[in-house]
Amino acid sequence: MRWTGRNVLVTGAGGFIGSHLAEKLTEAGANVRALVHYNSRGRQGWLDESPVQSEIEIIAGDITDAGSVMQAMDDCEFVFHLAALIAIPYSYVAPASYIQTNVVGTLNVLEAAKRLGTERVVHTSTSEVYGTALQIPISEEHPLQGQSPYSASKIGADKLAESYFRSFGLPVVTVRPFNTFGPRQSARAVLPTIITQCLQGGTVRLGSLTPTRDLNYVANTTEGFMLAAEPSEAIGKTINLGSGNEISVGDLAKTIAKLMDCEINIECDQDRVRPSKSEVERLLADNSLARTLIGWQPRVNLIEGLQKTIDWFRSHSGGYRADVYNV
Repeated sequence: MRWTGRNVLVTGAGGFIGSHLAEKLTEAGANVRALVHYNSRGRQGWLDESPVQSEIEIIAGDITDAGSVMQAMDDCEFVFHLAALIAIPYSYVAPASYIQTNVVGTLNVLEAAKRLGTERVVHTSTSEVYGTALQIPISEEHPLQGQSPYSASKIGADKLAESYFRSFGLPVVTVRPFNTFGPRQSARAVLPTIITQCLQGGTVRLGSLTPTRDLNYVANTTEGFMLAAEPSEAIGKTINLGSGNEISVGDLAKTIAKLMDCEINIECDQDRVRPSKSEVERLLADNSLARTLIGWQPRVNLIEGLQKTIDWFRSHSGGYRADVYNV
């Protein structure tokens, strides 16, 4: 697609993946509008540090407020909807907030798109909706399992997107990233947790060490988002964005320590362990639909992506507290 001159909105643009996507769209020539969560300090998330910040129209609002969403989406041909609450442990504490942000927020985007005649909505799902794999690799046909309030809220949002396609013909595509990692990722995620603790040296404290994850570098994921907005054949579809490889949390910690050339002890911290029936034990993507339908495949492999991420965290370690368990 020629993005030059296209009017595009990214919700959740101040966050990890959203900020990378907003930058890539800007670099591709799109007129990017960014919806960031309003706060009294006027902060714009990671866009505060973006080299293309001045080229992005930034709107502060709230995804749960229909008026904010309608205003942000007005005159936008494409909407990439990434705004969400994503921390699984906090969803055990405040599940209602996940319903408001992830379900009601998505409803607001879909309803605004229907009213405004938006050309394409790219809705963000998550591999967490699959729960522990019942079959490997995990295709888009895998059953959905709400193993945490977070995953349940995203299942609800995904089904709303599906319903607006089936009921109203809304041109929506759902992309389902597996475990995206890279610069700017929240300390709540496992990979920043490992890297920041390795920088301190000594003991790395994690939750369960045996679950496996399909890790995908953020540049791969953002490319998938952009490709999903292109073909009309993608409308109404759900598309996995995963590497097709898996690694256990324990082996990931060992790999990172080796890349960082540091000696560590790895411990399972019971305070970080999910409830037994909530833990997703295995994730491994079948990405064949992404390859055939939108021509996507991951360009950056795990080791290359880990090294890029480690280098970034080395220069930004002051913004992370390795001694605190971020819920």
